[in-house]
Amino acid sequence: MSREGKLRITGNTVKTAKRLLSYVTKSYKKEFVAVFFCIIISSIASISVSLSLKFLLDDFIIPLIGQANPDFAELYRALALLGTIFLCGVLATFCYTRLMVKIGQGVLKQVRDEMFEHMQTLPIRYFDQNTNGSIMSLYTNDTDTLRQMINQSIPQVLMSAITIVVTFLSMLLLSPLLTVLAVVMIGVLILVSGKIGGNSGKYFVRQQLDIAQITGYVEERMNGQRVIKIFNHEKVTEQEFDELNEKLCQSAANANTYANMMGPIIGNIGNLQFVLTAVLGGALSVAGIGNITLGVMASYLQFTRSFTQPFMQVAQQFNSIIMALAGAERIFAMIDAEPEVDEGYVTLVNCRKDEKGNIIECPERTGMWAWKHPHQADGTVTYTELKGDVRFFDMTFGYTEDKMVLHDLTLYAKPGQKLAFVGSTGAGKTTITNLINRFYDVQDGKIRYDGININKIKKRDLRRSLGIVLQDTHLFTGTIMENIRYGRLDATDEDVYAAAELAHADGFIRMLPDGYNTRLSSDGEELSQGQRQLLAIARAAVANSPVLILDEATSSIDTRTESIVQKGMDNLMSGRTVFVIAHRLSTIRNSDAIMVLDHGRIIERGTHEELLKEHGTYYQLYTGKLELS
Repeated sequence: MSREGKLRITGNTVKTAKRLLSYVTKSYKKEFVAVFFCIIISSIASISVSLSLKFLLDDFIIPLIGQANPDFAELYRALALLGTIFLCGVLATFCYTRLMVKIGQGVLKQVRDEMFEHMQTLPIRYFDQNTNGSIMSLYTNDTDTLRQMINQSIPQVLMSAITIVVTFLSMLLLSPLLTVLAVVMIGVLILVSGKIGGNSGKYFVRQQLDIAQITGYVEERMNGQRVIKIFNHEKVTEQEFDELNEKLCQSAANANTYANMMGPIIGNIGNLQFVLTAVLGGALSVAGIGNITLGVMASYLQFTRSFTQPFMQVAQQFNSIIMALAGAERIFAMIDAEPEVDEGYVTLVNCRKDEKGNIIECPERTGMWAWKHPHQADGTVTYTELKGDVRFFDMTFGYTEDKMVLHDLTLYAKPGQKLAFVGSTGAGKTTITNLINRFYDVQDGKIRYDGININKIKKRDLRRSLGIVLQDTHLFTGTIMENIRYGRLDATDEDVYAAAELAHADGFIRMLPDGYNTRLSSDGEELSQGQRQLLAIARAAVANSPVLILDEATSSIDTRTESIVQKGMDNLMSGRTVFVIAHRLSTIRNSDAIMVLDHGRIIERGTHEELLKEHGTYYQLYTGKLELS
């Protein structure tokens, strides 16, 4: 569906409908067959009420008129039979309604499970290109349209279709002549409902897109409330929201205007058909043409009255179906989004060394790791001890093909070394760390980890070997204990306590009302930014990874706290290969090597003392003659 909301039944739309229905037919085949038969029974029972008027009048009621001692036994039996048929119809309706609720909720669960499962496989690029609000709209608004379609639209359309067919056949059986008029009116009904329904569906699709846009806007502004208030942007935000809300209001108003027109117009067409049928039927009856009796007229007029109702119901459900298909296309677009490609085959395993120094793979955690490297050529397997040797060779990268961020980058970090990256915003510092953990893959060049091309390492295992503390911390709803343990799910309570002490977070945690069992919500807003940063550092500490990436890890901590945390950080970094991105140059003075980046190129490299002697960019930054932007 285009942004303008043009309604076109294309091959893709039909494919989407088939794919959506496959959830029903594959997982709930027996239930859906039962629903189909129940709908047939319900429809036939409903038609029987109208058809029975002819037989009741012509065969039972009229013959009894004028009799001195009428015998009502046959009439009572006919009424009992009719009542039984009607009761079966009620029970069938109850059964298929309950079954459709089960099917609808089951399908929604399946779709949501599939969406969320696939979402975990998507690359970071997908989330960079789609807003959180737009993705959330898939789980809420779009799946809700599927619920309405499955629970209401599908059974209603089936019921209406069967009713139309059975009613038409009954009308044809009663009077072929009067049915000619019905066929003409059917053509008028289809033409009118198609025209109005098409316009209504167009605006309903547009409404669904506007809802997704406004959901994304609200979600973004909720997260940025502090920024909005700091810069007094309340009025501007209100105006922007009003504009989006006005678009939603217009599309919703147009959609519902056409939808509300449908009922009265089709109803009046039905009334016109009723009048024309009565006039034509009366004329044919008086003329003795077509064998039209009083019973035939009563039943036929009843059919005429109820014949337009299914068309109205189908037209009303048409809008729900169009919205559901539009939502389904968005959902399937996410499910079909290209997952993160991982062609790696080198895995990370626990190991130990035997008496001869050979690496032996172990099932239990030993504190020692090795890369398990199967060689396809001869079928052998070699093990390389994980030490944390990371090297970049002539690496070039850009988030888009036409704009490179890094150019011919070559650097190395030996096991246990601490490398720091310095440079202005956009110089490529964070990009380097994104490439180490393969959030993105390089266009040219290589990155080797312990001598292994990281493209050969499975991403899951690669990331297990990396501990990362980002500038923007994220804490999940749950206890502090659970948030720290997120770094390693099998960590014991003692491991968590040790990690918190290492990060100097243990002190403030124990001062909280419930200590480590204190529950956090809303990204840990109960805590200060510095405290949240300490928990993020503790989370990296409990992971105990041989390589550590610190992306402005202490940026939100005050100078006094930073001096305390730095001691814990030094303990955390001891024996590990560390990549540090920092604006505070005082935190990287003891780095083994400092890389000064400018527009994706290393313009200076060396130790703190070496760079100061060069009197270059780093010297100017350190002495305050040049500020980082």
